[in-house]
Amino acid sequence: MSLPSGPRGGGLSARTADIGVAAAVTLLVVVWTLLTMRYESEPLNRTVIGWALIAVGCGALYFRRRAPVAVAVVTLAVCVVYYPLSVYDGPLMVTFALALYTAAAEGRFTAAVALGVVTLIAVGFGEARQHDGNRQIDDMSLFMLAGWLVSLVAVGRAQWTRSAYLGEVEQRALAAEREQEARAEQSATEERLRIARELHDVLGHSISLINVQSGAVLHKLSKKPEPAAALSAAEEALEAVRATSKDALRELRSTLGALRKRDETAPTSPVSGLGRLGELVAGARSTGIEVRLRTEGERRPLPPPVDLAAYRIVQESLTNVTRHARATCAVVTVDYTDERAVRVRVDDDDGEGSPEGSPAGSGIRGMAERARAFGGELTAQNTAEGFGVSARLPTEGTA
Repeated sequence: MSLPSGPRGGGLSARTADIGVAAAVTLLVVVWTLLTMRYESEPLNRTVIGWALIAVGCGALYFRRRAPVAVAVVTLAVCVVYYPLSVYDGPLMVTFALALYTAAAEGRFTAAVALGVVTLIAVGFGEARQHDGNRQIDDMSLFMLAGWLVSLVAVGRAQWTRSAYLGEVEQRALAAEREQEARAEQSATEERLRIARELHDVLGHSISLINVQSGAVLHKLSKKPEPAAALSAAEEALEAVRATSKDALRELRSTLGALRKRDETAPTSPVSGLGRLGELVAGARSTGIEVRLRTEGERRPLPPPVDLAAYRIVQESLTNVTRHARATCAVVTVDYTDERAVRVRVDDDDGEGSPEGSPAGSGIRGMAERARAFGGELTAQNTAEGFGVSARLPTEGTA
């Protein structure tokens, strides 16, 4: 995997740093050259050209991070012209050294090595053509120059590697932060869907029962019965509506409890589960449908999420029976014989059943999603007598 190049100057702080470095090197070269001029002299034209070369070499350092290779070439060219021309042996070579380091530190490793080799070869070739008495750099100095160039490139390469590593660490941190935000958003979405499903089950069941109960008493009153019988039927229907609405409010408070603030107290009403199937069946009976409850196997405590899911599946199935079926009887069966799972089944005696090939409604899809959420399965199909819904919910490995 290739490492990304180090960060380049472009912001206000980077530009300020480039200006500061260029100014510092310029001050060093100018002061050193002025001190050298006290002991040496040269023609005016050479002095003017020398100061122009110094200005070009030092000024180019401002662009060293935006064009590192070009600046290194310019500073090298300035040094190649300046030192043979001027008798003032100033530290202009510092500009090339800094530019060479910057090229390596900015990821231009190959170019930096090439410039270092070219520099060493040019100096060595120039000194080799000189007579022994005219050489400016001896063999030991040439060897030290080689080590100096290698050190500059190596330190620059190390700096680039460090910058690339820090950049990669930063990118990983940003990616981890984005992933954490995505997970949090996904969890929030799943929680909203769960609450929406709970509200659908609670309100759909309760309102359906109230609708059926109200319709039944209105049907009785439309036959104009005796006042006493009419009053009794109305009282019976109102009592059923009151009980159903009370249960709906309790379920609603329990469901919306997930949205309350931390400092609010939790609801004290019992949580819905298979232990409350008796109340659920009684509410369904108030609509005029005979509902029987059967238990197979020895009843045992279930994990709360599974217990609630089984209850909701039975609740939605009874809602479908009271709203859509023409049944007069329904049987709710809870099977505990499987130690690894619990099974619930709701069968009605609607002779027509569901039309073959008809798409499943949102209620059946919601029940199937509940079952799949726990690794279970749900089937809803016509039977010999009517329609049946059967669900198997694993109880092992569920918190």
